[in-house]
Amino acid sequence: VTMRIRFIHARVRQMLAASADWDGEAWGVPLSMAHIGGISLYTFSIRQFEHAMAMGAKITQQERDSIVQVWRYVGHIFGVPDDILFTNEREARELYQIGHLCEPPPDDDCREVANTVFKAIPIMSGLAGEREQKAMETYAYRLSRALIGNKLADTLGYPKTFPIAWMVLLYYRQREAFLRLLMGRRLAREEAFFQIFDNTQYDDTGISYKMPDHVHASRSSPW
Repeated sequence: VTMRIRFIHARVRQMLAASADWDGEAWGVPLSMAHIGGISLYTFSIRQFEHAMAMGAKITQQERDSIVQVWRYVGHIFGVPDDILFTNEREARELYQIGHLCEPPPDDDCREVANTVFKAIPIMSGLAGEREQKAMETYAYRLSRALIGNKLADTLGYPKTFPIAWMVLLYYRQREAFLRLLMGRRLAREEAFFQIFDNTQYDDTGISYKMPDHVHASRSSPW
């Protein structure tokens, strides 16, 4: 799966390099190794368990170290050079901070992409009813705002939601504590693991090895 993602990254870079829609002089190389190594790997590793902990999950130092090492290996498969590939959590945080110093503030395109993701969540979840889709979208906005903070959420154009952030996280922390009390720590951790495992499974068709063939997703063949 990781190698396929690397091929998709390469294909996207190839198509954008030949497209008039991408200003390479102003924006640099899309999906660059610097961006993947400095920001993306940190986001998918440390940010993930930080958010889980904010919602009440209990993660040991050994588990934190293991998550970082798994994503370091993913970075190696992606082709991130060793000199910008972190070896531990401290280095990952430093690279992330340096990467964000080079990032421009969110613009209209960034806000449009961010909000489009939330509108796609209900559809990807298989919800058909308009009311259910709206409820899921509101839930996703509310939880994301609680995790990333009001300042960044406002910058990205999130709608105002209620309850406020600390109330949302308090609910999840209390829920997690109740589950541990009811099920026991070991069973609660197993339940969390199986939820993650189930959510990462592919359907009966397996993994597709098709590649996008157009820079605009709406005009690309199914892949």
